[in-house]
Amino acid sequence: MGAQANSQPEINAQGLVLRPWRAEDAEAVHRACQDPAIQRWTRVPSPYLPEHARYFVTRLAPAAWREGTGAPFAVVDPDSGDLLASCGLVTIDRVLSSAEVGYWTAPWARGRGVATRATRAVARWAFESLGLRRVVWQAEIGNHASRLAALRAGFRVEGYLRMAEDGRTGWVGALLPGDPTEPVLDERVVRRARVFGAPQPVLRAEGGLRLRPHEAHDVDAMIATCRDPESARWIPLPRPYERAHAEEFVRSTPAKWARGDGMRCAVTDPDGAWSASIELTVSAADPLVAEVGFLAAPWARGRGYTTAAVTALCEWGFRSLGLARIVWRAHVGNDASRRVAEKAGFTIEGMQRAGLAYHGERRDAWVGGLIP
Repeated sequence: MGAQANSQPEINAQGLVLRPWRAEDAEAVHRACQDPAIQRWTRVPSPYLPEHARYFVTRLAPAAWREGTGAPFAVVDPDSGDLLASCGLVTIDRVLSSAEVGYWTAPWARGRGVATRATRAVARWAFESLGLRRVVWQAEIGNHASRLAALRAGFRVEGYLRMAEDGRTGWVGALLPGDPTEPVLDERVVRRARVFGAPQPVLRAEGGLRLRPHEAHDVDAMIATCRDPESARWIPLPRPYERAHAEEFVRSTPAKWARGDGMRCAVTDPDGAWSASIELTVSAADPLVAEVGFLAAPWARGRGYTTAAVTALCEWGFRSLGLARIVWRAHVGNDASRRVAEKAGFTIEGMQRAGLAYHGERRDAWVGGLIP
């Protein structure tokens, strides 16, 4: 292999062949890029037309090699020659000795670790043949399949990055030459990538209740609840509580699920009306622990709705996320919240001094725990 990106090498590694794109690849590229996931998570045009594929394989990819700005590879089966994926360096920064890797896997080749194996091969080539000191990976938050492939290839996903387009946020990670490229991942990481990589489910609770994502038509009921004096007494809601606060809460609901931080739900009564909000948040310090929080509408209190919703959400957390413990906390004196927690099976474990913030002060909190 040559030391320059524009030498267009062929890589045989990880049971794959990575080679420069050819004109005859256009048909397979067009077919692969009809996939909704590729159109959702990459920057390919939509609708993706045959001329887009021809332009990519005959002009865009060769130009990247020729100009040294990228190193795009077709990933093919070593025996049949069938196209499996696209993987390569989408940008190369010689000043920083850094590059960004990008990839997609054809729908017919998924479930075989192709993206991970190809990414390992490209990273090794980048370090050994180009002398790079870092390979960066980025993906929009919610693309758990890409994140899992990067983690399996050894990338350390180190934080978030605001993206220029549409105000979206992405994950960012990096791989350095000395990093292990075949780390052993905790099975929980894989499990949660599969859970949060799917659409947020709708849960059903006792009494005909449903736990679903928040929707725009919930806003009026949420405003009325958050302006209720009893709600404001125990929860540090904005003062005054405006429509914009409720609208932002609804807009931010999908982000919690996309990040894999947990689940936020609207609780609807048997008639489909919003009656409460509830969320389960996985601890950043301990992924086996989560905390549950809830707020019920005044007209829904005393009906057992919140207890049923807490029970259903906690059961989902234990079953789907493999949690070992769920924590409930409330200001000392919030007897209604405590009754809900106890009816849902929580054991009150004690009091946490200055455990919760409330409009610039710290208040003592009751703490309860629930285990499977």
